[in-house]
Amino acid sequence: MACGGEGSGMLDSRRDIALACVLSCLAGFVDAIGFIHLGGLFVSFMSGNSTRLGVFIEEGRWHEAAETAGLILLFVIGAGVGNLIVLGLKAHRQAWVLLTEGVLLALAATAFSFGHSQVTVALIVSAMGLENAVFFTGGAGGIGLTYITGALVKVGQLMALALRGGEPFGWLPNLLQWSALVSGSVLGAIAYRLYDLHAIWFGAVAAFALSAAVALTARKEIDSV
Repeated sequence: MACGGEGSGMLDSRRDIALACVLSCLAGFVDAIGFIHLGGLFVSFMSGNSTRLGVFIEEGRWHEAAETAGLILLFVIGAGVGNLIVLGLKAHRQAWVLLTEGVLLALAATAFSFGHSQVTVALIVSAMGLENAVFFTGGAGGIGLTYITGALVKVGQLMALALRGGEPFGWLPNLLQWSALVSGSVLGAIAYRLYDLHAIWFGAVAAFALSAAVALTARKEIDSV
């Protein structure tokens, strides 16, 4: 079975498939919060922001264009920092990336408590870029966790292969990843309506819990060898 996002590689274990889907759910949760707060811009879906950037430029809406470009830049920086964490560590790399994501989201929620909403958004976007390093292995590829177009493409491709005699349910993990992101978005929208940007605390707690779970499972795998 395989599960992958846009421009991604493949996941070949149930543990990785489950982790990818949970992280996509977290990304959907955070992105929905950011989308509502920013009035139509994304904190994790940079393809959408890139389209909005082009439209803003054509319309001469330079303030909105600059804001959107800033979000894209912060996302790229976050992704780069995440990869540097992976490249600089030999053990528990996934756990450290998730711990860093949790710290960024916690700082974002704290900044909002002190009235610094722009700092909050900047930290959230950086955290979303960083999350995509969880399955980074040192090459040019990886697994897209905060954007899902590639997973939907793979659903169609793998369904076509299934009809031609390939694995009958090879498309299912990708569909699950898409469903996880949508489910997270629903939860994020509800949380924002109830708690505003304070809802980011839920995302921070989830990232911390995932970091601990990943570290624990990695330790068990090492001990069992």
